[in-house]
Amino acid sequence: MQLNYMWLLYASLAALCFGVRGALYHWASKQGLERNLMLLGVFCTGALVCLTCALLFQQQWTYSVLTGILMGVFSYAANACIFKGFAVGKASIVAILTGLPPVVVIILGYLIWHETLTLMQFSAFALIVAGILLVRYSNDLRLGNLQGAQWGLLAMLFFGLNDISGKLSTKLDADLFPTLFVMFLTGSIFFCIGWLVDRSKGKSAQEQTQAEHSQAGKKGWTEKQTFICGMLVGTANALGMIFIVTAFATGITGLVSAVVAMSVVIILLYSRIFLKDQFKKVELAGMTAAMLGVVLLQLFEI
Repeated sequence: MQLNYMWLLYASLAALCFGVRGALYHWASKQGLERNLMLLGVFCTGALVCLTCALLFQQQWTYSVLTGILMGVFSYAANACIFKGFAVGKASIVAILTGLPPVVVIILGYLIWHETLTLMQFSAFALIVAGILLVRYSNDLRLGNLQGAQWGLLAMLFFGLNDISGKLSTKLDADLFPTLFVMFLTGSIFFCIGWLVDRSKGKSAQEQTQAEHSQAGKKGWTEKQTFICGMLVGTANALGMIFIVTAFATGITGLVSAVVAMSVVIILLYSRIFLKDQFKKVELAGMTAAMLGVVLLQLFEI
């Protein structure tokens, strides 16, 4: 019976890794790092790890692994949005929104594969929406005062599309590590292009940020340091992907998703302990409702 519960360990490790990734994204976004170069390092680490594992375990490189291209495009967009959201918005708000891709997955699952919702699933979905509305209301998020919420919503959408693409890869029986390698490689190419475009300009975003930090008496980051920092953050991201897929292989899908979705708690604790974010009662109620909705949503899928 002990083996049957190993999925809980893997899912918990995935939640921890993704939570640490989110906290590190927020920290890095406040250090004046060039976003595209930093995220290039994140994806390069994932590509190296997955390529090594694919060769080590002698997995098959079939045409179905090309679904990783879709995953890479959506993962690129999602990671860029969450990093931008942390740079301009409140960590707790962005964390909540980026923790809700199951909402997108359920909607697209119905539209693409005709997966229907039960009454209990719909109730959980309504609870999530109510939680988001409470969070928005508590922070007076107007068009001119979104506090990063728009980036969090976009990240939620793209992470959901990434999950749909991942499901497509399993339907095509694509091996894990080659598919993830293609995903990380695709994202690396996009971030590399973005970084090169920035460098080709007269004054890159990194140079502007470094100038601002110099005026404030802070030491700027070199390109090498930025890339290495991204590679270190990429370790948490790559391990999280490996742990979550391993958990799905040995556990019930709904329970695994519920545990992994709790990665948002790590980010919220980070924002409370290290950033000293003060949560309003309405905001706490919204966060609680949204997280409870994620748990119920996944549990009702069993």
